[in-house]
Amino acid sequence: MPPSPHDELAPAGTVSSRAQDGIIDICFGHPKSNSLPSSVLRSLADAIATAGSQADARVIVLRSYGSGAFCAGASFDELAAIRDAPAGKEFFMGFARVILAMTQNPKPIITRVQGRVVGGGVGIVAASDYAIATSNASLRLSELAVGIGPFVVGPVIERKIGPGAFGAMAIDADWRDANWGEQHGLYARLADDTASLDTNVGELASKLVAANPEAMARIKRIAWSDTDNWPRLLEERAAMSGTLVLSDYTRNAIAAFVK
Repeated sequence: MPPSPHDELAPAGTVSSRAQDGIIDICFGHPKSNSLPSSVLRSLADAIATAGSQADARVIVLRSYGSGAFCAGASFDELAAIRDAPAGKEFFMGFARVILAMTQNPKPIITRVQGRVVGGGVGIVAASDYAIATSNASLRLSELAVGIGPFVVGPVIERKIGPGAFGAMAIDADWRDANWGEQHGLYARLADDTASLDTNVGELASKLVAANPEAMARIKRIAWSDTDNWPRLLEERAAMSGTLVLSDYTRNAIAAFVK
């Protein structure tokens, strides 16, 4: 699959989908390092769910725009604009809906990671069935640094890398390199550069198109078993984050970051 976006990147962010030969290619982006405002989160969750319901689709490839960061996480401009707990909860529910759309999807989701991944973007990588990344695709959970925590994305990350590695990643907020991501299961495979990345993604997608779709759906159900409580759990976590984002500490930290 080609690395270029399907359409022009809009100032408010863009999500686009393209179907070809049994593959649904979904591309999201935002001018600020592919950050995730609520409009992009909503469109992304809808696009993933729609792809999962298409009978002629066998594989979903998820990618982001450009050659820089894969995803910078939550939109700090939008976080700074939150004024009450219900609005805060609704913003973080955007991440919950994307994670649920991915983990409940009957189609395999291959995620192409071309660069750095921060915050909620790590949750997207963890919710993938198979993530392939370049060797410079380092990862970081930065939420604690701005007074909140990776509460909504926490369950899916912890499921992939284990409670010890997740706890350390959430607490120290340091960068982990791509090799660390592969060793801990966030990345299934690393590529030396974007050309190799696209070759790897394309070859795997073609193999899965030819696979038995019922077998693939059952593999997914097994891989994401015991997550039936996640809709309720992630909603509770979204409410937690939505309250914390209103604290003076978090407001000051976000304001400093935006400046």
